[in-house]
Amino acid sequence: MSSEMKPLLEMRNISKDFFGNQVLTDINLTLGEGEVIGLVGENGAGKSTLMRILFGADMIRETGGYGGEIRLDGEVKHFSSPFDAIAAGIGMVHQEFSLIPGFTTTENILLNREPVRKNLLSEIFGDRMNTLNRSEMDERAANAIEMMGVSIDRRMVISEMPVGHKQFTEIARELSKEQLRLLILDEPTAVLTEKEAEALLASIRGMAARGIAIIFITHRLQEILAVCDRVVVMRDGYVVNESKASETNVSEITKWMVGRDVKSPSKTEAAVRSGDAKTIMKIEKLWVDMPGETVRNVSLEVKDGEILGIGGLAGQGKLGIPNGIMGLYQAGGKVTFEGQEIPLNSPRKCLDSSFAFVSEDRRGVGLLLDESLEWNIAFPAMQIQNKFLKNYLGGLIKWRDEKAIKSVTDRYISELAIKCTSSAQKARELSGGNQQKVCLAKAFALNPRMLFVSEPTRGIDVGAKALVLEALKKFNRENGVTIVIVSSELEELRQSCDRIAIVSGGRIAGILPASSSVEDLGALMLSQVV
Repeated sequence: MSSEMKPLLEMRNISKDFFGNQVLTDINLTLGEGEVIGLVGENGAGKSTLMRILFGADMIRETGGYGGEIRLDGEVKHFSSPFDAIAAGIGMVHQEFSLIPGFTTTENILLNREPVRKNLLSEIFGDRMNTLNRSEMDERAANAIEMMGVSIDRRMVISEMPVGHKQFTEIARELSKEQLRLLILDEPTAVLTEKEAEALLASIRGMAARGIAIIFITHRLQEILAVCDRVVVMRDGYVVNESKASETNVSEITKWMVGRDVKSPSKTEAAVRSGDAKTIMKIEKLWVDMPGETVRNVSLEVKDGEILGIGGLAGQGKLGIPNGIMGLYQAGGKVTFEGQEIPLNSPRKCLDSSFAFVSEDRRGVGLLLDESLEWNIAFPAMQIQNKFLKNYLGGLIKWRDEKAIKSVTDRYISELAIKCTSSAQKARELSGGNQQKVCLAKAFALNPRMLFVSEPTRGIDVGAKALVLEALKKFNRENGVTIVIVSSELEELRQSCDRIAIVSGGRIAGILPASSSVEDLGALMLSQVV
């Protein structure tokens, strides 16, 4: 912030611990009106905890509060709940959606702030008999959407909406609040296509021009440089660097974040092996009924022991393929594995066939959020394969082998560098990147023959990305497991896979070696777009 700029927000000497585990130490942060700062750091660096303190999150109060003080316009503030922060003009778009699926875009944008009309009944019986002013609701929602500079259907029900439009709905809800002065955006572009992300960055510039201050959290460091005035870097609960965005670069920010140089995942010799390998899985004329995804007629062969990448633009079908095969959404067609047909629409049949799936929806599908890491990692193998159980009376009674469960959990905590207080910590309490590592550990514990991994690096930092991709490659090499990685990040597929299949228009547009150029892969992406 320039010396002339009036500080809208001052966070002074903020500290926080969770049951003796120090997560923030002496944090100082200032923000001026209309200023955009990028807040970056590895998963577990403390970014989300700092923003929860600013937004008055219940979990902060319930765990003993925090040290230091928050000032808004020079006045000390004590936010005991998010409602206090909202009343003070602070808005926050969380990484996980908080929309009501059965409501429309407009209804979600104006939830609990709907304009109403009085009528004869309300004059007699009180405000409970007021009716919604639908025309004013529509107008206010349209204005909020227009402020973002994007086009989304105000009347569409959230459950039918593409994931990118859900993110824009979350942001529009904050922009519709007349008192908004400071907006916290936590990983807003993680689920957006490149075009949608560009539109959001333009929207951020527009909001700043209208005087709204913005704290922008993202792992896409180029976006930070493109839109922010300053970059604040956190590591292990400290602010380790603060710079003007115009005076730094991605390489420097990365070093400050992780305290070391981060190398790209090494390319293995595996890229040449899949041509001689036998086909282990054959997919024929697959269709999947998954909201926001188009899977019409996918035919694909997967080679034994390879890492196959599946890429494509958002909504073109790539996410629908593993979700359909694993039985999470209605599907049709034919899938054979090692010569045996695998019944569709039956998740248990897939699991019994030694398949495993790491979903793109780690919180909704991948984790038991209120259970320990031990239970999350061991439970699927225990339930499906009778692992980590002791037999008594000749097998008539089975009981958990607590020692084996803790051992396997500690092993993956070490191998995947999961940041946690212990193996007994609840999954909900971990950062997003560490939750993703738990999802991988759960799949690894199953020792599958076929592993589907969907968006493995979405919303995680550069250091964790490298670790996750290397872990997948190591698991493939050491166990001979065939892996299918579905990702929106072409460069990650090129670094990690043997071949890359591009999905466009609900079909396989083509399959190329991972060594192919980005231009060739991009041309396939656009070949059948719907």
